[in-house]
Amino acid sequence: MTQNLAQDLLEGADAIAEFMYGDLRKRRRVYYLAERGLIPTFKLGETLCARRSTLVSWIQAQEAAEPRNAQAGDHA
Repeated sequence: MTQNLAQDLLEGADAIAEFMYGDLRKRRRVYYLAERGLIPTFKLGETLCARRSTLVSWIQAQEAAEPRNAQAGDHA
């Protein structure tokens, strides 16, 4: 299914925080991660933005790169 750009675009740290964490109060974390290049974001003018599809792909890649997390739970 193809989303149009308007549906895929998250504008502002609040929107990114709500999407990633389900909590608008996590916007400071979004700024922190974005400033350090730890999450895939970009600026439109002065507004921090991200694409939902890019964030989902990035999260999936992070999960795939961290198999030790699943194994750590198995040893507990």
